Formats: sequence, structure tokens, C-alpha cells
Amino acid sequence: MTTIGQISLGVRDDRRAGEFWRRALGYVRRPPRYEGDEWIVLEPPPGGRGSALAMDVSESPAEEFPRIHLDLDAGERDLDEEVDRLVALGARHVDWPYYPEEPEPGALPYVVLADTEGNRFCVAGRRRAK
Repeated sequence: MTTIGQISLGVRDDRRAGEFWRRALGYVRRPPRYEGDEWIVLEPPPGGRGSALAMDVSESPAEEFPRIHLDLDAGERDLDEEVDRLVALGARHVDWPYYPEEPEPGALPYVVLADTEGNRFCVAGRRRAK
């Protein structure tokens, strides 16, 4: 069975993007595989789960409505707290016109953000009663 080995994001500043995603996901940078290997590839920490995330330097602009994007799960953290944490790391809110008026049964609320390079991603999670 084929599996996803890594996900590559097109970015202009691979170091900035790598640092954002490292801190956002709690991943660690994979050591270079050979002399001159400058790819920034992030992996879950030992014993962690998830796909590797690579920064692929690209001059193409980020898409306003991308055909593919990352969906993050806020886990046990309150959705709004997680969004605030990601924004503090450098993400920004996106004016997303497609939020559902009523969530699908069993679906979690989500927020659309952009990373430091403008790549869109979603964060889903539960909101605690305030």
C-alpha cells in the first residue's frame, strides 16, 4: 500500500516557514541526509505521529483558494486558544467566505489561517464554553 512520505509546501523563505511550522506542530528538523542537503524537512518528534513536512523553495505565489491545504486538529486545546497561539507564531487570519452557516452534524468548527508564506490551512477543534 502506498503511503504519504512527506508533504511539501512551496515557500519563498524556507527558514522562516520551517521555523513557523516547527513551532506550530512541535516537530523536529530532520538532519541532512548528505553533504549539502539544505532541504528543511520537519518530522514528528521520536514516538510522535504525523507526516513529514518539507519546505520547497518556490517563486509561485500562494493560492487564494488552494486546491490542497493542511487541516490541523487543535487536540485538547480550545480552538480559539490554538488559533491565537498560531497567530502569535506568525500566522494570519484569512477572510474566508465559505464558512458554513450551520456545521455538518458531528463536524467541528474550524478557522482558516495563512502561514508566514501565505499558504492557507485550517484548524479545527472544540470551543470551550466561556
